[in-house]
Amino acid sequence: MSSATATSQPGIGRVDLVIGGMTCASCANRIEKKLNKLDGVSATVNYATEKAHVAYSEAVSADELIAAVEAAGYTAQLPMPPESETPEEPDPTGPLRQRLLVSLVLTVPVIAMAMVPALQFTNWQWLSLTLAAPVVVWGAWPFHRRPGAICVTALRPWTP
Repeated sequence: MSSATATSQPGIGRVDLVIGGMTCASCANRIEKKLNKLDGVSATVNYATEKAHVAYSEAVSADELIAAVEAAGYTAQLPMPPESETPEEPDPTGPLRQRLLVSLVLTVPVIAMAMVPALQFTNWQWLSLTLAAPVVVWGAWPFHRRPGAICVTALRPWTP
């Protein structure tokens, strides 16, 4: 049985069963007692993690352990092996992060030219417009295409 890991003692296996259907600590005690009644089995059940840690002799199989738990009115299964080759999910924030970084690179010179008079040259405003246009259009496109993105109360005229 490949699911149970053998210990240093010959003829003894250990397995963690995933238990379902427990609603209280009393349920965990009931399952624990049911498992410990089997010959050569030593079990502890943790209600919080919904797992049963079971040490058993070679005379008992994992199927018998599962059957004992199911006879008590609960579900049990061997833990699923970890998937070694899980495809990585794409980062949902990747495109937004790219928009932010490109917009930041284009915005810094615009702010610098507007705030530092020494950087202002003849017709510097045209360069600012050229650098700001992609930020306003492309960088903010997710904001512009979402109709409810602007707070309606902010568009109302202020009345004292």
